[in-house]
Amino acid sequence: MALKATVFRAQVQISDMDRHYYESHALTIARHPSETDERMMVRLLAFCLYADPRLTFTKGVSADDEPDLWQHSLTGEIERWIELGHPDERRIRQACGRAREVIVINYGGRAADLWWEQNGESLRRQRNLRVWSIATPEVRALAALAERSMDLNCTIEGGQVWIGTDQLTVAVTPTDRLA
Repeated sequence: MALKATVFRAQVQISDMDRHYYESHALTIARHPSETDERMMVRLLAFCLYADPRLTFTKGVSADDEPDLWQHSLTGEIERWIELGHPDERRIRQACGRAREVIVINYGGRAADLWWEQNGESLRRQRNLRVWSIATPEVRALAALAERSMDLNCTIEGGQVWIGTDQLTVAVTPTDRLA
């Protein structure tokens, strides 16, 4: 018998001073049985960083032809394609051909660094690609926020992200690998 996804609900108030985006989002996040709290919370962080009414979570881990999040234009074109972790370099190149903007949020400590060492030179050639790295302690701190029902505040300013509850706030500073 196949294991089912665990459903998480998050009410997120986003104040993005860098993009002048101030909205509240009621999100339903299906965590695949093979997905960790760390990965799920990095998906949530990705949503906060690029929040838009048309940005959606996909089947992610369960689908080979979809990213973790994406955003379509009103005409159906892929505006934004967001991948997490250490995606295959060929997959990223293909995504760059399909979407206006491709974002990789790279995390995982030494494994993330090795992935970048192996793929960085090739990926630098893609003009519509951004690669962000999140430090392991920050990812672990994000995972500590994971609950089946979350009420979160997210503030983004000067490239730094503060996300948390009334009791605990986590600071995350994504590093641009292409800079």
